[in-house]
Amino acid sequence: MKIQTPTHTFNINFKVVLITIAVITLIFNILGSFYTVQAGERALVFRFGDVVSTESEGLHFKLPFVDKVLKVDIRTKKTSANGEASTKDIQSVTTEVSLNYHFDVAKLKEIYSKTGIDVDDKIVHPRIQEIVKGVSAKFSAEQLITSRELVKSEIAMALRADLAKYYLVVEDIQITNFRFSKEFANSIEAKQTSAQLALKAKNDLDRIKVEAEQIVATAEAEAKAITIKTQAINSAGGKNYTSLKFIEKWDGVMPRVTGSKDMLLMLDEK
Repeated sequence: MKIQTPTHTFNINFKVVLITIAVITLIFNILGSFYTVQAGERALVFRFGDVVSTESEGLHFKLPFVDKVLKVDIRTKKTSANGEASTKDIQSVTTEVSLNYHFDVAKLKEIYSKTGIDVDDKIVHPRIQEIVKGVSAKFSAEQLITSRELVKSEIAMALRADLAKYYLVVEDIQITNFRFSKEFANSIEAKQTSAQLALKAKNDLDRIKVEAEQIVATAEAEAKAITIKTQAINSAGGKNYTSLKFIEKWDGVMPRVTGSKDMLLMLDEK
């Protein structure tokens, strides 16, 4: 009977361990060769450092130890930046710009090769600041406030054209605020206050004018009425308008006066 030595047993166990490790490694490599791209993502596949393909949503296979995958979020991104500039009339202004954009999906390889995926600090913010400077220089400080939509339109048009060079698609732009120097802001406030006071004074003057016209119109109407009444009395054989008013106010009591004729008789004799 052959007796199994400890060395022989060790060799068998070592082979089993090696085979087990190899099998586990193979399984992990096979499983690691598959990857999933979620909705709203694209995958850049690198082979020896070069981008060889761009994959959309779904389950995909890559060569183990050879291919590497970088997943890119292609959904709408929102970023904001402050653009400091000078207006046409040499007023300092800070413009707060918020921007919604997304990558041109068909150009992900070019985007990665040209600028990389992190474009906010590298591309978007510097372009916002540069374009805000250029557009603000075309307008006075007052025009930036009164022509806000025109300013927004020019900034949006310039940003769309500029960022398109980097394969970035601008969706929407919001200009959230214009901030001027404290001195200019105070002068604007004083101007608005002055305008409000001037408007109030004009409204008061218009009101007084209307009231005066109403008084004149009332007086003219009363004078016209007196003339019509006087003409009616005269045409009816009456004496005059004074007699009419005396009769209208007489309470029916004969006045007690000295003399040969009372007031009524005096009126009749005129």
